[in-house]
Amino acid sequence: MIYYPKATTNIDEDTKNIQDAIDIAARNGGGTVWLSAGKPYYCKTLVLRSHITLHLENGSKLLAGANLQDYRKGGETDTEETKGIGTPVLRKPAFAFLYAYDADSVVVSGEGTIDGNCFQFVKRINPYYQNGDFYPRPTLIYFEKCNNLVVKGVKLTNSPFWSLHTAGCDNVLIEGITIKNPLDVANSDGIDPDHCTNVRILGCHITCADDCICLKNTKANDNYPPTRAVVIADCTLVSTSAALKIGTEGVDDFSDILVHDCIVSSSNRGISLQVRDRGSVRNVHFSNILIRTRLFSPDYWGKAEAIAITSFNRDENTVSGTIENVRFSHIHCEGEGGVLVAGDGDKVRDIRFDHVQVNLKKTSKWPLEGYDLRPRYLQPFLKRSVSAFFLSSVKGIHFSSVEARVEKSVGFGACLETESVEYTGEVCDAP
Repeated sequence: MIYYPKATTNIDEDTKNIQDAIDIAARNGGGTVWLSAGKPYYCKTLVLRSHITLHLENGSKLLAGANLQDYRKGGETDTEETKGIGTPVLRKPAFAFLYAYDADSVVVSGEGTIDGNCFQFVKRINPYYQNGDFYPRPTLIYFEKCNNLVVKGVKLTNSPFWSLHTAGCDNVLIEGITIKNPLDVANSDGIDPDHCTNVRILGCHITCADDCICLKNTKANDNYPPTRAVVIADCTLVSTSAALKIGTEGVDDFSDILVHDCIVSSSNRGISLQVRDRGSVRNVHFSNILIRTRLFSPDYWGKAEAIAITSFNRDENTVSGTIENVRFSHIHCEGEGGVLVAGDGDKVRDIRFDHVQVNLKKTSKWPLEGYDLRPRYLQPFLKRSVSAFFLSSVKGIHFSSVEARVEKSVGFGACLETESVEYTGEVCDAP
């Protein structure tokens, strides 16, 4: 069954029309709620149900409310039976526009646009950076405990916070979506699988301030299994932070991850494995990736590293996990930062670079200042020359058919610099 809610551009009427269609379809066992082109739909929080497809026709627009009161705090409010008193429980995150909890076989599809109305929630701090008065601002799409989930084809834009956050979900397909957020709006991540398993992110184009694709294991969702069995392929990415990241928030382990055939353009970091909590990263392969980086405003983490692999304690009460069995093959890197591999003690081990090229060249107005190790309570910035490869405290690193080139007379360091490293193979310093 297909349901066609009417668009009126009145926020209360549009919300009621779409939510009623979703709820009627769910009561009848499922169906498609079809948003037609023409007038935009202007809505408060919408709650999706099991076996519902929300389809946006080519040319249609779903616009999020401009006021915080337009968002149901915690998305859908359920009761927690374990408390025995029917107390309402506010789900994570604090505010979300499209929301689903414990809903199987949810589909968001089509060629239309979902607009998060981000400029209603941020203010300009400087010419390169906009932030808000509260954190976290509304997430554009938050799906929790939703298995057999599909998001396909749609365009997400102007997200005030993370664009697509999936938490505790199994069998997730995200295919052919476009995310275009302003490059100066903080925290506007693209796709954030969090404690998710069996995830495929395929053929997407993402432009955003903060991370384009970031695998997480957040403390807020540690009741779900750790993130594992993830494939990321055929994506084009632009970020003022990291285009491809594993970590920052990682209280559980990440494992069995394949990333291939992607292009990273004009980003502050290309690939970042950033362990700061107890979770470890293991069994990760990157292949056939083109990376071009450049320095951005220091408001954003990163110093144009093409590849950054780091494990440091977040604070004096946290011991970070390990990074091991990570492979890079057929990777071409060009820009203002090279490869950084570093950790406390022997936390980083068994790293392999095979057919990897790194070319350092100056392209932006921002100065070369070394390495950004944030978040880290000890020495968050490492002031030193920037080398094509800088390796520190690495146990077991292998080079095979690796080339490094460094543009002269602009302040770069050497092709290879090491501290406390066990490695085999050679870096070929090309003429």
